[in-house]
Amino acid sequence: MGTLLTFLAVGLVTLIAASIVISVLGGLLGLTFGIAQFLLLKVAPVMAIGWLALKLFDKVRGKRRISVSDQRWLDEG
Repeated sequence: MGTLLTFLAVGLVTLIAASIVISVLGGLLGLTFGIAQFLLLKVAPVMAIGWLALKLFDKVRGKRRISVSDQRWLDEG
């Protein structure tokens, strides 16, 4: 009878531990997917539009213009 109760206790503890581990992993996965969804659907389109706007602005504006002192500083470095 004692062995049966030991198996029952070990099985119960194992089920509780497994449910805690699975719930923690589920929470982490949910948080990870939430952050990925936010970055992919909210941040990435804004960054892509900004990048395209900068490329178009650069193309319309022509070559990059910097001051003579800045060019000298770049050439020295």
